[in-house]
Amino acid sequence: MIPLNYFLFLQIILFLFITPGTPRILIISYSMNYGVQKCIWTALGDITANIIQATLVIFVLGSFFSENPNFLNTFKWIGIIYLLYLAYDIYNSRPKDINSKNFTLKSFFSFFKDGFLVAGTSPKAWMFFPLIFPQFIDFNTNYVVQFFILITTYVVLDFLSLVAYAILARKLIVWIKANPKVINTISACFLIIIAIIIAVIQKY
Repeated sequence: MIPLNYFLFLQIILFLFITPGTPRILIISYSMNYGVQKCIWTALGDITANIIQATLVIFVLGSFFSENPNFLNTFKWIGIIYLLYLAYDIYNSRPKDINSKNFTLKSFFSFFKDGFLVAGTSPKAWMFFPLIFPQFIDFNTNYVVQFFILITTYVVLDFLSLVAYAILARKLIVWIKANPKVINTISACFLIIIAIIIAVIQKY
């Protein structure tokens, strides 16, 4: 069973993934200092945290959403406000200097742990899963299947995007520094468009 507005969900996560947030800053930094292979463990830690976050939100709060649909409508508007805030924040942000210093040898577990903690404590992730993720699941039908489709899509694309950032790290850094506002402006505009689409399409 395809979840509600699956392709809109794809658009949202793709634009979130191309935005240079904290996990991607970490991946770029590690790629420059330790190599792409080590970054795979960081990416695995990131998606592990995301799976735990999504599972807690859907299976702890899922029945509550089913019995109280008005809360979904409330979360929808909170999610829209968050997307607009995120667009504003992205537009006004400037690329950070991610050149690292004094790196020491790290174990595979250390790379995994860093990715897990960065994603697990990311405000963006904790806002996305409770406020936006449930909008694409119909809790009145078999939402376990829908959850599996959505979370699989999310973690696969997240992992691939993190690895892509690692592979293209040096080129990305040069491009972002040379064009500091272009990627931010494009991402912000698409987030605003998506917020408008959610406001118009999602009904409860």
